[in-house]
Amino acid sequence: MARVLTVTLNPALDLTVQLSALRLGHVNRSESLQMHAAGKGLNVAQVLADLGHQLTVTGFLGEGNPQAFDQLFAARGFADEFVRVPGDTRSNIKLAEADGRVTDINGPGLLVSETHCKELLTRLERLAPAHDLVVVAGSLPRGIDSQWFVQLLQTLKARCARVALDSSGPALRDGLATRPWLIKPNEEELGEACGVDLSESSALASEARRLQAEGIEHVVVSQGANGVSWFSPSAALHANPPRVRVVSTVGAGDSLLAGMLHGLLEGWPAERTLTQATAIAAQAVGQVGFGLTDTAELAELEAAVRLQSLSQ
Repeated sequence: MARVLTVTLNPALDLTVQLSALRLGHVNRSESLQMHAAGKGLNVAQVLADLGHQLTVTGFLGEGNPQAFDQLFAARGFADEFVRVPGDTRSNIKLAEADGRVTDINGPGLLVSETHCKELLTRLERLAPAHDLVVVAGSLPRGIDSQWFVQLLQTLKARCARVALDSSGPALRDGLATRPWLIKPNEEELGEACGVDLSESSALASEARRLQAEGIEHVVVSQGANGVSWFSPSAALHANPPRVRVVSTVGAGDSLLAGMLHGLLEGWPAERTLTQATAIAAQAVGQVGFGLTDTAELAELEAAVRLQSLSQ
């Protein structure tokens, strides 16, 4: 299996509150509360660990409340290379209703100094060459702009041939210019970053071709309940996911990304890669938390995925 480095610049403690229905302006009673050490890169890392890969995790972490993260790293066997900074890692609240709707209330994130930014870049210069793949996922904390983020991506690309990017907003827009090996935005995020309306499949295919011509080999676009489209150097495919009972959509895109990376790292055919990745994402929406929980169920979900070719 591969050695993978994940970079999570803005991790979070996710408090997921499950309730039958959210009534604004009223007292609401929860059915369950669960706290998770999270952040997009860490979510991807957990699924990749379940798939057998060796993980090193890095980014910025608050000195004030590291306990849940330290426990996660120890339990998962992650090599911890996070830069500790003053303050508390942010908390996010996820309100998950019975019909599958999730309302996010996300904290602002740590305030990161220039000194800590330099320390992280130094670590990445050392770590990246020893890994087969680097995943950069999530939002930017306070104190970091997209210009520094581009410098980070360029540093990684110079030292590791394969960099996967999953972000949004200015970080995605400017990150595209560094030509990562793979990107995995959702449809709305990609349209915003590129300044185009991608609601039509022909527009999405055209934009994916443009990005590939500029040097991005794999364009993976998640489309919620409508599935996922993948434009690779050899094929363009769309996967329709199986119908599942939605418990929470938190982490579904991260699970999809992990599944895609696993298939690519293993050298699988495109059809097998996309089928399993779509099934992993479908399993993720049926649970709270991250990771592969039931291999028999996953096999059933894989059998229910339907693929179709996309015209390029």
